[in-house]
This record gives sequence, C-alpha cells and structure tokens, in this order.
Amino acid sequence: MLEGSILQKLEAAHRGSKRPLNFGVYYKNTLVALCHALEDFILESGGTPLMITAFQRGKWYLKEAERYGDLADKASHVVIMATADAGFAEHPTSQRSNVALVNLTPDDPVAQEWHLMILSETYSAMVLCQELSSTDYGPTGVPENDLERKFYGFWTFEAELVQETMELAIAHIGHYAPDLQQALKRQIQTITAAYGTKPRDDIGIVVTRVVDYLQHSQEDVSHIGESELFAAPIHEQELDENLVSSEMQAFLRMAQLIDQANAANPLAAAEIAAMAEAMGQLLDLPSWQLKRLRLAGLLHGLGSSLMTAVHSQEEAPSCSLTSAVQALRVMPRMRAIAQIITHQTEWWDGTGTPAGLAYDAIPLESRILGLVAHFQWHVRQLRMSSEGEQTTPNLEEILSKALMECQRRAGEAFDPKLVEALALLVMGMQQGMSLQVNQPKIAAGMWLLDSHPNEELIASKLKVED
Repeated sequence: MLEGSILQKLEAAHRGSKRPLNFGVYYKNTLVALCHALEDFILESGGTPLMITAFQRGKWYLKEAERYGDLADKASHVVIMATADAGFAEHPTSQRSNVALVNLTPDDPVAQEWHLMILSETYSAMVLCQELSSTDYGPTGVPENDLERKFYGFWTFEAELVQETMELAIAHIGHYAPDLQQALKRQIQTITAAYGTKPRDDIGIVVTRVVDYLQHSQEDVSHIGESELFAAPIHEQELDENLVSSEMQAFLRMAQLIDQANAANPLAAAEIAAMAEAMGQLLDLPSWQLKRLRLAGLLHGLGSSLMTAVHSQEEAPSCSLTSAVQALRVMPRMRAIAQIITHQTEWWDGTGTPAGLAYDAIPLESRILGLVAHFQWHVRQLRMSSEGEQTTPNLEEILSKALMECQRRAGEAFDPKLVEALALLVMGMQQGMSLQVNQPKIAAGMWLLDSHPNEELIASKLKVED
C-alpha cells in the first residue's frame, strides 16, 4: 500500500486489532457497478448524506458529473478528490454550492486511490480501493485496456468504519483546504448526533440493487467480443468471477450487520454455521452440501422476517419475502441457499411458515438449519441467565438444557431423527469436542460458491424451482 494513502492509514489503525480488515482485488468494471449501486440508493435514502469520493483523475469524474448533480440534490455535501485535468472544475455540477473539489497534486498517494464514502443518520456505505502498482501487475505490466485495471481494497456498510475513514479523508483534505476541513468536521458531528432519530434504511434494498447492477455489468462484458475487450490474455471468466464474488460479499456484509446488531452474541451466525456443518458431517452429507449448509448458516438471518405465508413449496420462490432473500434468488448459484433459508421456519408437523410444508417435503438443509438455530438461541439465553445471576456458567448443563428444549419439540417442530443426531453432537461437545467458529473472510467469498460438477442434481435434491 502507498505510504500516506487513506487505505494505508486505515489498515495501519486496524492492524492486529479484533476487527482486522478483509481486503480483496476488484476489476474496474466491478467497482463501477458497485459504486453506482451504492450511490443511487442515496436518492431513496431517508437521510441527507455527506459524500466524499476520490476519482484519481478529473477526467474520470467528468464521466460521472451529470449523475453527481442528481446526487448533490439529495446529499448535504459532496466532496470530490482528484488531480485537476480535462475541465474538472468547469463542469456545472462542480459549481454547485454543496459540491467541493479538492485538486490533488499528482504525487499525492490518494491520487492512486478510488474511494466512495457515504455517511448519514440512516444509510452508510463505503468503497475504499487503491490501484495496483506496475510491480503488482507482474510481467505484463499495467494493462492497456481500462476494464482490466485492478484495485486492492474492500467495501462495507458499517457506519463506524465509514465515519473513521471519513475522518482520515477529512484530515487529508485539510492539507489542501483547511476551511473545508472544518466545515466537514461539523457535518460529521451533526450526522452522528442525529443517529437514532430516524429509522435506518433497509440495507436489503441496497443489496438487491448491488446484485442487479453487478449482473448487468456481467451481461455488458459478455456482449463484447474477447478480442475487442482485452489487449492481454485475460479471460472473461475471471471478470465474471470477480463480479459474482462481489455479489456474495454483499450478502455476507449484510449478514455481518445483522450479527453486529446482536450485542449479546455478535458471533451467532458463525456459531450456527459451524454447528450446521458439524451436523451435516455427522449425517455423512457430501462436501457440496456441507458447504451450502455453512453458507446458509452464515446468511440465515437474512430470512428472519418472512412477510407473507404461502401455501405450497411451488409458490415459495415468488412469495413476498425480505428483500435480501429475494435478491439471493436472482443469483443462479444462490437459489439453493435462498431455498434453505426460506424454509428454515417450517415445522415437522406442517404448522410452520412460509409454505406449511411437513415431514420430508421440508428440504433437509432447512430442517437442520431451523433446529440448530433454535438450539443455539437457547444456549445463548441460558448463558445470559447464568451471567445475570452472577454464577459461573456450567457449559455441560447449559448444553443439556438446550437439547431438552429441542427434544421436547421433536415430532412437532423438528425432525425426530435430526434431534437424535443433535443429541450425539451435544454429547461430543460435552466431552470436549470444539467447533471451529470463525468469521468468513468476506473479500474472498468465492470459496463458498465453488460449484458442484452437477448443479442440476443439486437443484433437484434441494427442490429448487424457478
């Protein structure tokens, strides 16, 4: 990373901390689609965000200046950092009272970065990237074709991290415009003071838009001939995988926000994923199914507020669900995961939701996920109760009590055979077996989506239908 860049300063601040940053590599077309999706939601947001961007060079800003005029209509302030060139300052959008230009010097490390920071009382998002150096590109050097350019960094919806990065950016802006720096500091204070005064915007809608924009970007690439698109021997598949990885990251980041909102147990999803995978291993499920169980566990919170019941499994793919689950179904590789999450609240006797499925009509993975999530919830409640009574939690006793709650509902809510398997798993945990509870490396999400060689077989086993 370039010394003195915003990305480098943020990485240094989090190095060795409990919240290390997960970095990935993104092609330019991926970043364009991602930024457009995050920016456009400003127009629907309930707040009036502060927006700080870094465009590297003024000519890149000029391509976006018209849409930035629309964004400026809604934002409280828009700040654009870039080297001054190609009529950067003369564009009408640049003349608006709430749009400020910061003309970076060519030797400024921020002039090699691509940033988008959005902060308001209802919506926060950020893309923070730095272009690879000629050394990083390897023997082929910097690509001649614009779409082949690569950037190293990450993106997030976390308001605290966005605020922290904005403060770094504002400090950098102070070297060029001290008065602007002070004005932006006051805006940050105003925004943070207003936290909680308005309902937070639905991040599920943003995630849906991110997936939509990335998929349109993917279609645009596929419609261009490879010989026309690439000057170097890079394959279209690599660009496609970069886009799909970013789609996966959108869901993982949303699930991360759900976990962080659970102050009592921010590792709940990771615990459920680990236990679901262990249950699958106990049942001798194939590796592709174990991977989907783990991913469904990590994302299970996306389906926590199903809105409308349906009456059959055939109806379920089109029922009115949370926006995040609907977005999952748009991705071909994620339809099986959406199905698992959708039916995790079905009950063995057919009295659950959303489709009232019963017995083996409920997908196996959904039965496992629902049981494990119920068990984990009871474990957490019992632990909190012990802590409230200021007694030392007895893990073996807590596990036994949580298991008894699941056994009590065997044959009603849960598959009796799966409850028996859970009892074996609990016995192992009481005897010292530990589960690997790890947060996923979000920027490397493609490992969760490795395809089984026969996707049609998977779809039929999971009863996934369009």
